[in-house]
Amino acid sequence: MNLVIQGGVVAEHDLLQIAHLAGARHIARLSATAYRLTGAQQRPSIAEYCIRAGLDCGFVPEERKLADMRLLAIDMDSTLITIECIDEVADLAGLKAEVAAITAAAMAGELDYAQSLRRRVALLRGMDQEALLRVYDERLRLSPGAETMLDSMHRAGIKTLLVSGGFSFFTERLKSRLSLDYSYSNVLDIVGGRISGRVNGDIVDAEAKAAKLRALRDELGIPRSAIIAIGDGANDLAMMAEAGVSIAYRAKPVTRSKAGYALDYTGLDGVLNLFS
Repeated sequence: MNLVIQGGVVAEHDLLQIAHLAGARHIARLSATAYRLTGAQQRPSIAEYCIRAGLDCGFVPEERKLADMRLLAIDMDSTLITIECIDEVADLAGLKAEVAAITAAAMAGELDYAQSLRRRVALLRGMDQEALLRVYDERLRLSPGAETMLDSMHRAGIKTLLVSGGFSFFTERLKSRLSLDYSYSNVLDIVGGRISGRVNGDIVDAEAKAAKLRALRDELGIPRSAIIAIGDGANDLAMMAEAGVSIAYRAKPVTRSKAGYALDYTGLDGVLNLFS
């Protein structure tokens, strides 16, 4: 196995100590902040050391290549982008604290997602739809490394799916902006230019995300092993379970504990190092 070590800063003494713990044969530099240790042995002490050092680590099969992957499914809020859109919309009405508390509980798996979304959307009732555009223009930012990662996925011929429990107002704009192949999310009901407090159609929850991924997988004839899924919250777990490579990005503990890999210190471009 290869062991990939990456972080904001990878100190030489940390790298050498991790190589010793893993019994690695060789250290190769992948970038200024990422290294591959070949012939590494999986030992609990490695993850423990990396947590103390503030580094991301992941054991990667030597034969795994990005060219072998065919589909990337990625969550939007707090994954592809740095914000929770609904929290920022609520902030414009002075309701961010109340809405954000419900969002946090849902992402931690403490609340049923569909129920939590209906509760949050109801609080937005009567807001001018202009608030959505303000959030997109003024507050929405891509996560570090997002464009680098997506550019590499596109060059490798990998299809991209943005699947979100958020709103189509944002996913459709990001799909166009980033040249994504597919998007799937909730449709916020707008009546007379104002948010009605309802969602049109069925709620895109954890199972809906997973079902969309399965449907697209079957449509494209893609094996599970050729799918990458990235998310941060409990409602991403079912989707991530459908992928051959699951990655928790800046994730809640429940998500991090069940993912194949966790990126807590690197940007989304750190995903690429898991296929080098």
